[in-house]
Amino acid sequence: MKDKCDDTMIMQTQQSSPCGDQVRVEMSNLADTSTDSYEHADADQLAENQYRAGAYSMLAALLRQPPRQEVLDVVTGLAGMVEEKDDFAVAMSMLGLAARAATPVELDDEYHALFIGLGRGELVPYGSWYLTGFLMEKPLSVLRNDLASMGFARNDGTCEPEDHIAALCEVMALLINEARSLGEQTQFFDAHMSSWVGQFFTDLSEAKSAVFYRSVARFGKAYFDFEKQYLAMSV
Repeated sequence: MKDKCDDTMIMQTQQSSPCGDQVRVEMSNLADTSTDSYEHADADQLAENQYRAGAYSMLAALLRQPPRQEVLDVVTGLAGMVEEKDDFAVAMSMLGLAARAATPVELDDEYHALFIGLGRGELVPYGSWYLTGFLMEKPLSVLRNDLASMGFARNDGTCEPEDHIAALCEVMALLINEARSLGEQTQFFDAHMSSWVGQFFTDLSEAKSAVFYRSVARFGKAYFDFEKQYLAMSV
């Protein structure tokens, strides 16, 4: 495990109070997203934003660290949430069923084999790696500049670079929950996620160590395909 590191990817608003309250995207957003920022939005838009923020938060919770039992308990609920039989609905249901059958001990081993390993895991879940073949490259620098311009800064206790897939999912959830414009959400998504996240989930689905995480990959790929279409139609 990552000793002495915060176990979440935490972004902090630069405009926060002097005590530095941290902005956390919690797993509970999947079922109960705050509506304060959307009190003037119509009901359909509110529901869409709650759903999108919850999906991003769920992916972040599954990809930032080995999921604990409370996370699995929430994900298990997906198995009975949808009645449609399209690819996205099936991916959601399959993820819920996989979470029902999984245990934290098993997933700790699987997560470490996939993302940590001895030296490195099967996958390297960073934007810089996928875009350049190296870590800590120009895409990370561009991302940091964009985060600063939007009012976000990395918490000092976070060890992972900001281009980790889980951190990027958390940023998208924050943008949605803070009622940032769809233009701003789309700009961030297109600049820092769209070009490589699909390949990441494809690689995750094909990884030799993946069992539970094949269902995560299937859901992630289906969700990001949906998100691309949603943002393209909304701009």
